[in-house]
Amino acid sequence: MIKTPEQMTHEIKAQMRGGTGEVEILHLFDPAELTGKSRFVAKVTLQQGCSIGFHEHGQEEEIYYILEGEGVFNENGQETIIFPGTATLTGNGASHSIRNDKAEPLVLLAIILLFA
Repeated sequence: MIKTPEQMTHEIKAQMRGGTGEVEILHLFDPAELTGKSRFVAKVTLQQGCSIGFHEHGQEEEIYYILEGEGVFNENGQETIIFPGTATLTGNGASHSIRNDKAEPLVLLAIILLFA
C-alpha cells in the first residue's frame, strides 16, 4: 500500500493526554489499515509551548523517533533533551511525556505496538 499525504488522516488534538496546546497528527496509516500488532503510526508535530502529557503504557510500547527540532522527553520523572536522530522506547508500565520549549516545531514519528 502506498499513500500520499493527501490520502492520510490529519488530526489536531487539544491538550493531548493532559498536555498543553494543540498536537498535530498525520496518521500515516489508520488503525483499520494495520493488520499487525500496532494501533498508531503517525507523524506528530508540537509547536512551541505544546506538549503530550504524562501517561502510562501498560500492555503496549511506544516508539518516538525525532525528525526535526528539539524537545524535552520525560520518562518516569527523568527529563532528557532529545533532538533529530534520537529514538525513545516506553512500555511495560512505564510512563512518559514530551514537550517543545523551542521556537522551532518538534516533529517526530510515533508508533504504538501492542503486546497481545
